[in-house]
Amino acid sequence: MKYPFWDLPAGYGILMAAVAIVHVFIAHFAIGGGLFLVVTERAARKAADAARLTFLERLGKFFVLTTLVSGALTGVGIWFCIGLLNPAAVAVLIHTFIWAWAIEWTLFFVEILAAILYFYGWNRMAPAGHMTLGWIYFLFAWLSLFFINGIITFMLTPGRWLSTGNFWDGFFNPTFWPSLVFRSCVAAMLGGLYAFLIAARSKPDDFKARMVRHTAWWGICGLAASLPALYWYWKWIPATIATAALQDMPTPMRALHTSYWFAGAIALLLLLFGLIIPRRLHLSVAVITLAMGLGWFGSFEWFRESVRKPYVIVGYMYGNGVEVANTEAYEKDGYLSQIAYRSGDDGGDLFRHACRSCHTIQGYQPLKPALDGTDPAFIAALIKSAPLLRGNMPPFLGKPSEADAIASYIKARLDPRSLSAIYGLQGVELGAKVYQIRCGKCHPIGGRGDKTVELAKLSEGSYQNLIENASDLGRGMPAVTCVESERRALIEYLKTLKAGGGK
Repeated sequence: MKYPFWDLPAGYGILMAAVAIVHVFIAHFAIGGGLFLVVTERAARKAADAARLTFLERLGKFFVLTTLVSGALTGVGIWFCIGLLNPAAVAVLIHTFIWAWAIEWTLFFVEILAAILYFYGWNRMAPAGHMTLGWIYFLFAWLSLFFINGIITFMLTPGRWLSTGNFWDGFFNPTFWPSLVFRSCVAAMLGGLYAFLIAARSKPDDFKARMVRHTAWWGICGLAASLPALYWYWKWIPATIATAALQDMPTPMRALHTSYWFAGAIALLLLLFGLIIPRRLHLSVAVITLAMGLGWFGSFEWFRESVRKPYVIVGYMYGNGVEVANTEAYEKDGYLSQIAYRSGDDGGDLFRHACRSCHTIQGYQPLKPALDGTDPAFIAALIKSAPLLRGNMPPFLGKPSEADAIASYIKARLDPRSLSAIYGLQGVELGAKVYQIRCGKCHPIGGRGDKTVELAKLSEGSYQNLIENASDLGRGMPAVTCVESERRALIEYLKTLKAGGGK
């Protein structure tokens, strides 16, 4: 809250995915592709295989253009985006790991220089010197991953750093080694997939079949090795985070499960067109395989980014930039006292700093569809009870009056009509919608917090009493502040639960 707020129409998650996942995909290919080039060059020179060397020279041109141009541009894009989206978290990463960043940037400089010299060294350098440049490139690219990996994994599992503040405790955190092994395997797989794409452009002869099989084996072996590494990584995520993800966070688990389907599709395409019918590999199939690789790795990155909710740095800073250590100060003085750059619209400033990092009104993770037809009192109650809602949200640490200000800001941007007018519903159907909006955020039918069994035992009079005294039933329960027609419809819906109608 000490920084200006960058308010843009797109959701932060979508923006980061568009830039960061592409960059990470290219960066890992830069490592695996470098290893593929130098290992395959060594084998080709040993066998005096001129055709394979020509293929590698062609691959090297594509490799340099992709990694140096696209990789560098998207890398700058990441710094631009994260510096604007969450400057507080970036400041922590810079101050904590300043020397790691400095080393990584030095490694990247050597990596770029080696890649350029390696590309221009074809047919201009002695084979031994040329391969030495290739090994230098790969080593420095992998070492760059080594240092970045320590910083990335720190955000999910800072470990003992939370109590010691020690650089090494933060860097060699619990998921450092599983993540490093997993990413190294992914890099090898992506190197194979890119080479698979270039091999697909060859003429359908014996050489194409040989190179397609060779590149397919790289992809298959890298993919196979990454799966146990991914399991190792999952097992080293703290149990509290893993349990919360399994019970309350559909987004990261959906992303993880999606990655399994992508992995299966990659394996199938590599086996069929890479090993069984390599001569028939078409460029379109290779492009699809590479796209599947992007989808698979992108799903993992989406999982990694979303599983640490409600934190941006677990145990230290929430996703909205609120520091855990300053909880008492926020609760005492409120959020507004901590917002350095204010616009004059307190409700808007509070919404942007407390909620906007994850939610938009009608865009990414929109609030409008979930809150249309509700009232400010209900919205304020949800804000105050944020940690109890599905999705593992950070707590609201501001003053009650600030929650009311946010609720008024949101309400002014919602559909003011009743739920029956908005959705054209009456009776039980309207009651089901009322339940979904006013109750289902904590008690979804069939999900965690489901109260179907308890509700089905109640009488109509008990339903009426429950609605009238909802705010007294438990911590964070909001009062039922809807209009009388919606209350009656809700009771009609609850009555159907006796016959299983709400299940």
